[in-house]
Amino acid sequence: MAQASRGSSVGVAPRAIVGAILISLVSASAATAEPASIEELVSAMVRINAHINPDGRTVQGLGHEREGSDILIDGVGLVLTIGYLMVEAYAAEIVANKGRTVPANVVGYDQESGFGLLRTITPLKLKPMPLGKSAEIKQGDPVLVDSFGGPGMVAGAYVVAKREFAGNWEYLLDEALFTAPPHPAWSGAALISREGKLVGVGSLIVGNAGGGSNKAPGNMFVPIDRLSSILADLIAAGRTPGPARPWLGINTDEMGGRLLVSRITRRARREGGHQARRRDRRRQWRAGQKLGRLLSQGLGTGERWRHRCARCAARQRGAPNRGQVDEPARTSAAEIDVLSAV
Repeated sequence: MAQASRGSSVGVAPRAIVGAILISLVSASAATAEPASIEELVSAMVRINAHINPDGRTVQGLGHEREGSDILIDGVGLVLTIGYLMVEAYAAEIVANKGRTVPANVVGYDQESGFGLLRTITPLKLKPMPLGKSAEIKQGDPVLVDSFGGPGMVAGAYVVAKREFAGNWEYLLDEALFTAPPHPAWSGAALISREGKLVGVGSLIVGNAGGGSNKAPGNMFVPIDRLSSILADLIAAGRTPGPARPWLGINTDEMGGRLLVSRITRRARREGGHQARRRDRRRQWRAGQKLGRLLSQGLGTGERWRHRCARCAARQRGAPNRGQVDEPARTSAAEIDVLSAV
């Protein structure tokens, strides 16, 4: 993943935030005589090494070997991460800060929030991170962003926005948390309140964290409040109940106020030969032409159309499951076009 550039002028404020939040943690814990320190705060951060099914739909965009941060949320090895790190995994390991590596089983994945759960085969014997309430976080609040790697990976930030987020992979959050300055290791990172509780899980780096005309970069976090209502179902069944959400299979990007298709997921074809490949190419060309016409017929700005696609998918939950997965695209701006189609 791309690394966020962090100049010296940006670094002072995050360090001050870290100190201020630690002071508040010490004050809050004084009554119970519980120590508060960076080491205590980050003890629940671990790393996931996920091995993905080679035939998985997400391999093209995200690769077959993935790693990022996980957050231990209970005492028997249940870890929470952002789902694109583990979706379609056939095996995974969890690595603690002191180097201990433990195999883990996939527990569940929620397509709407993007949360993923795994459980280690033996307890990690680490203190889990308590869950907070993201609804109580306000714009302007100081927070900590922590990823795997020890105290050196803790950085201060501010919540610069709480707003809707529509991803270019048919993904919609009614309210996401945006922070700045950006953390360089955001995938699965923990967003920690001044009370030392988990309030969000890192998903993306964005170019306009504040929204609108504010083009300052930052990170997007999935609010932890989305977890409480689905946690029991994910543990019991691996998914939330009810029909799966329909999936168009397109990734879109905005350029010059227009929305262009950057990728259309193709179904893997095991059977075929020359004639089957020719049929695929004809079908791809026709679908690409049709999408190009639709997107050029005044359907609104890229942002409006992206929201429209995501909302349509969210409303049509009763449609048959098309094997959808939520994943961030990695297509560069130079590649934005109708590239391929089913």
